[in-house]
Amino acid sequence: MSLGYAEKLSFIEDVGQVGMTEFFDSAHVLQDKIEQLAKLIQKSSHLVVFTGAGISTSCGIPDFRGPKGIWTLQREGKPLPEASLPFDRAMPSMTHMALVELEKAGILKFVISQNVDGLHLRSGIPREKLAELHGNSFMEACPTCGSEYLRDFEVETIGLKETSRRCSDKRCGAKLRDTVLDWEDALPPKEMNLAEKHCRMADVVLCLGTSLQITPACNLPLKSLSGGGKIVIVNLQKTPKDKKASLVIHGFVDKVIAGVMELLNMQIPPYIRIDLFQTILTQSLSSDKKFVNWTIRMASIHGLTAPLPFIKSVQVSFSDNQSYKEAILNTQPFLLKRRTVRTETFEIFLNLKFSDGCGCLSTQIKIPFNFQASNEGFKLDKNATFEKMRDAAIQDSSCGQNAVVERRTVLVPKSEITVHAIITNVKAFDCHSNNGDVKPRKEGMNGSETTRKRSKGRKRKMRYRE
Repeated sequence: MSLGYAEKLSFIEDVGQVGMTEFFDSAHVLQDKIEQLAKLIQKSSHLVVFTGAGISTSCGIPDFRGPKGIWTLQREGKPLPEASLPFDRAMPSMTHMALVELEKAGILKFVISQNVDGLHLRSGIPREKLAELHGNSFMEACPTCGSEYLRDFEVETIGLKETSRRCSDKRCGAKLRDTVLDWEDALPPKEMNLAEKHCRMADVVLCLGTSLQITPACNLPLKSLSGGGKIVIVNLQKTPKDKKASLVIHGFVDKVIAGVMELLNMQIPPYIRIDLFQTILTQSLSSDKKFVNWTIRMASIHGLTAPLPFIKSVQVSFSDNQSYKEAILNTQPFLLKRRTVRTETFEIFLNLKFSDGCGCLSTQIKIPFNFQASNEGFKLDKNATFEKMRDAAIQDSSCGQNAVVERRTVLVPKSEITVHAIITNVKAFDCHSNNGDVKPRKEGMNGSETTRKRSKGRKRKMRYRE
């Protein structure tokens, strides 16, 4: 969870049991349990996964109740842990991406999350197959029409409060609210009802990285028992629901899921993050009609006043035949004003320096300038464009690739608004190291195409120890 989120929560004296002892199954016992879990998943017809903070600790996000958890350290009067990277740059773990592959294969039917980090959505779990019981730190919602807005920045409030933005639907325009619950807030009925429905339908509820202490959410997995379903718990600490579970595994979630995916003969897809921003080129004639006064601005697609967290600075330069001085924009809003002779044509180069947590240092985009020309607007198929970008990133094993996905023009004042997509992170996984540890894979992403194109109905042969 975000340290900022923990600080925003209202104070309560009793947050439940913290500083819980961690237990680790022996290597032999752990492997036997992984094989049992793989069999249960392979045979399941309605698999539901229930996740807690423990699924995201390998993403650099501290948990709450572990030996180094936020609430544990607070109760002991110790300094809070420092996040290894900005909250908005946290990337899904190997487990997050494995769940995406299980969903695409038709095995995983629904995900229930108690986390507010938004990593299930970022990983690629469809919104309609996800219940975020405690909200999402990067999501705003319209209380009037129900529209949801996933942001690339952390929403400034919690507790279902009004934010500074409005619904973009012209027929609505209501003030948006954050979606993260405070202690006194009730669980959202829509999310809760879906979660309960799928738990009742489940033949397996797999609980990953949760102490199962927070009510009423912790009782959801029990709904599967009345229909003959089974509960599996993967957690380092003991939980109040262990006695109800058919299988309890004490081990790192990533290590367990890596073993399961290997036995199911399924590959884990890489995580490719694509961020969007817009450039706004505004032009107007001087009073004597000889010059063009122009402004170039880099802004968030979520609004001119919204933060642009993944860009640290912008270096602006021009075509070789131009005598204009370069400019470095170090603070937001990233904006540059210049005057040009009316007949001049040239190119503007924007060298974007990325913030901490991005997978590469910078990238460059090019913007043509011609006052007398009129560019037509267009809007590409975003999904198709993103898929091409992902393929290129996997092929190159790198990030920084960018593409224009939309351009629209405004007549007065003459403006050209262009939406750019940039790949800012590429992360692949290798779960076949000798000691079983899971590490980001830097090179050799072979097999990704096979992963994406695998038929949902294909039978998989399981692999076991000899």
